[in-house]
Amino acid sequence: MTTHHGRQARILDDVRRERDAQDARFGVQDLPDGTHDVFRSLANQHRDNCDAAFKGGNGTYRHVFLEEVFEAVAETDPVRLRAELIQAIAVGVKWVEGIDRREGR
Repeated sequence: MTTHHGRQARILDDVRRERDAQDARFGVQDLPDGTHDVFRSLANQHRDNCDAAFKGGNGTYRHVFLEEVFEAVAETDPVRLRAELIQAIAVGVKWVEGIDRREGR
């Protein structure tokens, strides 16, 4: 059985390989963030959906992940955007961990 940290290391290695593949395909890209406070209402909606789902006993990784992603796209301050992206990425890794546990990896 894979340990918690071993599973995370394998997933992060997968992420590194994907990033290498992206750079090989597209080169290093410096794109604009594309975030805007116009997305705040969507972020609030996803937070409310997430809260309601967990309150009702129906919370899923999708609820948490979308809440974090929309909080990121609504953030225009670079420091807070970075923090929100780290949270979204961490939830994505947590989701993959759950998939791997179910699959016995």
